[in-house]
Amino acid sequence: MVSLDSLDFALFRLSTDFCFPFAIFVQAQGCLISLALAFGWACAAFVRNREINRIKKSMRNGNNYAFLCQDINELEHSNQAGLPKVTVIMPLKGFGEHNLHNWKTQLTSLYGGPQEYLLVVESTEDPAYNAVAKLIEELEDSVKARVIVAGLSTTCSQKIHNQLVGVETMHKDSKYVLFLDDDVRLHPGSIGALVREMEKNPEIFIQTGYPLDLPSGSLGSYCIYEYHMMHSEDFRQDNCGIVSALRDGGYSDDMTLAAIAGAHKKLISSPAVAVYPHPLASDLNFGRYWNYLRKQTFVLESYVTKVNQVMNRALFAVHCYLSWGFVAPYCMAVIHVAAALRFRAREYSLEGINYTSGGLTMVWLLATCTLISLFSMWNLTRIEVLLCNILSPEAPRLSLTSYNWFKVFIAMLVGNFLYPISAVRSHFTQSINWSGIIYHLKDGKINKIDRIPKRQDVAPVFTDLGGKHLYGKKGMPTKVSFLSSMNKRLFQWRQPKKFE
Repeated sequence: MVSLDSLDFALFRLSTDFCFPFAIFVQAQGCLISLALAFGWACAAFVRNREINRIKKSMRNGNNYAFLCQDINELEHSNQAGLPKVTVIMPLKGFGEHNLHNWKTQLTSLYGGPQEYLLVVESTEDPAYNAVAKLIEELEDSVKARVIVAGLSTTCSQKIHNQLVGVETMHKDSKYVLFLDDDVRLHPGSIGALVREMEKNPEIFIQTGYPLDLPSGSLGSYCIYEYHMMHSEDFRQDNCGIVSALRDGGYSDDMTLAAIAGAHKKLISSPAVAVYPHPLASDLNFGRYWNYLRKQTFVLESYVTKVNQVMNRALFAVHCYLSWGFVAPYCMAVIHVAAALRFRAREYSLEGINYTSGGLTMVWLLATCTLISLFSMWNLTRIEVLLCNILSPEAPRLSLTSYNWFKVFIAMLVGNFLYPISAVRSHFTQSINWSGIIYHLKDGKINKIDRIPKRQDVAPVFTDLGGKHLYGKKGMPTKVSFLSSMNKRLFQWRQPKKFE
């Protein structure tokens, strides 16, 4: 059995070695990465806070509907009547604890122009089918929506297949198409804000936004760290080959469209108000997080062009380097602290080792940078929560009480440590299990799709983040919300009046 003196000797030796120039560089690099993250979050917080101040100023000037639009005159019937038609396409998969609330916020938009909602499922056996069909029936007087059964995908991911079936079905007069994930909550004025940006700058190719993850309390939910609007005509005409690229072997719609935008020098925009609550499952476990991480790294294995492949490889290498560059200093800090504690606890010194506590200086420096980084993250989250509350005044208030910042810090370490492992595995396996469907890549495109029979034990029961049931569990809509009734009145107000 190894003696305590031998363990102490190894601990002191490691701590001393971690004071050599290369080790100092690694620790200093980790501090710089933390400060770079803090700076990025601070910039994002500044942009979001500026939008909050704009909305509050507009409210003080008498515009009580500033959460919908900056200029209250835009709500005049004459202005609303001229708004372009928008088709909202929502590919659905499974049914979980947050879906009904999410769907209601998406279907009850206060956009004043004509709109249609196409909710696309793989088959009628999907638990989402009955739940969303009943919700549409409940809202039929105020929402133009229908469920479309897309069938099984054969040349691309099921999500992309559902989206393209929705594109083929959308109204010929639709000017814009909005692809929405079903796991985010939309604000009442979100569609209007996106349309205003698209109308203001027709050069925008893709308009996107970001989720505000709402942890449930489990450690897994802290490791998760969702939509795009485009011109409908780009899909009708297959401009830049977007339909072909998605249909013929496309795995990730986001990465494929971003690659096309980069190749053709197209503009991607993200408004300051494009932040949407994204509630995570209350029973999220590590296994489902790991599969989620695998999907996130697997997207780097798909590509559209050779240039896109090189860019993905570069992103792969840089991300892996920075991830472990972020984690390594904390591993060294643990050694430094443990060595210092053991040195003070010992009543005698070890021969052959000249231990000094110089490494504690780097520990204090790293701790300072970590606190700055966590404060910046906390501040950004605080501002985004406030922004979401302002943009959705009818919704239950969001707060920071669900966040455990110690878990957030641990999750950052876990996620960054596992990222290179997941990325390397994705590179060598070239396959991924996405909600019971196994996709195989070849030359950056899907070339084979296997579906796991539902009765096999290996078939997943839940999706990764939202905890949605994939098989058999049906959902029932709840009572109509205040926003639903408000939207119904707005819909009736927009109808042409009959005069006797």
